Amino acid sequence: MDGTVTIPARPGPIALDLAHTALVIIDMQRDFLLPGGFGETLGNDVGQLQRVVEPLVGLLAAARESGMLVVHTREGHLPDLSDCPPAKLNRGAPSKRIGDPGAFGRILIRGEYGHDIIDELAPADDEVVIDKPGKGAFHATDLGDVLAAHGITQLLISGVTTEVCVHTTTREANDRGYECVVVSDCVGSYFPEFHRAGLEMIAAQGGIFGWTAPSDVLIAALTEQAAASPTAPIS
Repeated sequence: MDGTVTIPARPGPIALDLAHTALVIIDMQRDFLLPGGFGETLGNDVGQLQRVVEPLVGLLAAARESGMLVVHTREGHLPDLSDCPPAKLNRGAPSKRIGDPGAFGRILIRGEYGHDIIDELAPADDEVVIDKPGKGAFHATDLGDVLAAHGITQLLISGVTTEVCVHTTTREANDRGYECVVVSDCVGSYFPEFHRAGLEMIAAQGGIFGWTAPSDVLIAALTEQAAASPTAPIS
């Protein structure tokens, strides 16, 4: 699907070249979102993150229908923790640290049930999955190479959490020259005040890190373009 669409956004409209835009879904993992998982053991209200699921399911469906490149990320570490620096490993209470046993296997360890993406947003077989050891999706991953190979210049960013992995990835992408639209109802935080401030920071000063827009305007644009060119998927 080719075509440029102008999306109402903050701080102002943005023209999206859909043939060169990708949907990035950050860390929608069981360890973060499910009751009993790592996020809840740290004292967080996982219900705050679960609000993101329904609108993101809709956005993902529209992106798939349009043929848009979809990239999923998962934060986690090797079983021997060789890629987890002490500054990260030592945070939290001793019984609630990365690598310790949790309700869904060892916490944030690759290959464990809790490390994987929730069922509602499970990646399709042809979708890219990036395993990242840090908060940003570009650090120590091949995400940059994947996007370059597909000619991507603009990103729709979604997932959790707004002020941590979403913000870090958006800042990394901005420094690398990507135009980023953070989908406001498809990102979430355990802390509503952090979510609100995180979105405000992205669009501040004329869009210092990018734009913010709700999913409904993006879904409408993708659906309209897909209907207009049903035989021309994005490549």
